Amino acid sequence: MKSMTCQQLGGACDHIFKAETFEEMAEQSKQHGMEMYKIKDEAHMEAMAKMQDLMKSPELMQKWFSDKKAEFDSLPTV
Repeated sequence: MKSMTCQQLGGACDHIFKAETFEEMAEQSKQHGMEMYKIKDEAHMEAMAKMQDLMKSPELMQKWFSDKKAEFDSLPTV
């Protein structure tokens, strides 16, 4: 099991996600983002706007994803 925060995944808070795989972690982050969107959390809305800009470039989005997956892979298992 590995841990990353919302901020480490491009978000806006210190909420901790725990998962066995990066894909599971990404899904937890996505669900958290949807919850924050529903309550219109300002900091998360700003982070989401940055991610939307990043998604306009498939190359930059792929690099971001690869970098985050590499960061996940380098974390110690707890």
